[in-house]
Amino acid sequence: MKQILIIEDDPAILKGLTASLEAENYKIKSQSDGEKGYQFAKTENVDLIILDIMLPSKNGLDICRDLRKGGINTPILMLTSKKEEIDKVLGFEIGADDYVTKPFSIRELHARIKAILRRKSDLTNDIMEYSFGNIHLDFKKHEAEKNGSPVKLSEMELKILKFFIQNEGNVISRDQFLDNVWGYNSFPTTRTVDNYILSLRKKIEDDFSLPEHLLTVHKGGYKFVK
Repeated sequence: MKQILIIEDDPAILKGLTASLEAENYKIKSQSDGEKGYQFAKTENVDLIILDIMLPSKNGLDICRDLRKGGINTPILMLTSKKEEIDKVLGFEIGADDYVTKPFSIRELHARIKAILRRKSDLTNDIMEYSFGNIHLDFKKHEAEKNGSPVKLSEMELKILKFFIQNEGNVISRDQFLDNVWGYNSFPTTRTVDNYILSLRKKIEDDFSLPEHLLTVHKGGYKFVK
């Protein structure tokens, strides 16, 4: 379960964010004071920090700047009620990963959070080449081979395979594929996921009707087995 630290001094906003994010299965930690939030962020291991700019005792820009100077690379999503461009530019310059101006929609915030966490996962768990069974994949060159012969895979099929490999042995739901491979700017359906995986099986499995690597998990989704 991903952990998110919210540093926000408005009780209503903090309560609303906490409830909506917990409903999305995030574990939430929170601080309403800037200095206390800064100290917490330095010492506790979280996956993302949602950081308000206007805070008592230490503002969000100073918190972001000091965390980055101290070598803390936890992704930071900044919140502010200000609309001046200088705040946004300054936030990015000192190391913020994204920026949302109040008032914002919860749906947009959730989408931005997923995008940030996905980028973090890609950076820490990227794969350039990978082999399994009689398949060799070169993600950098966008090439695939089966038994030494080229296999034509689309860009989306390669992305799906990479996500499978990054989650080897784990059950992956169709919704997780939609969120992490297609992203929130696209609107495919879970049936789209099934169709792509069937296409992949036909290209890489020896018998697509009896797959050995891209397995179906009843009522769960799919699982990759090397």
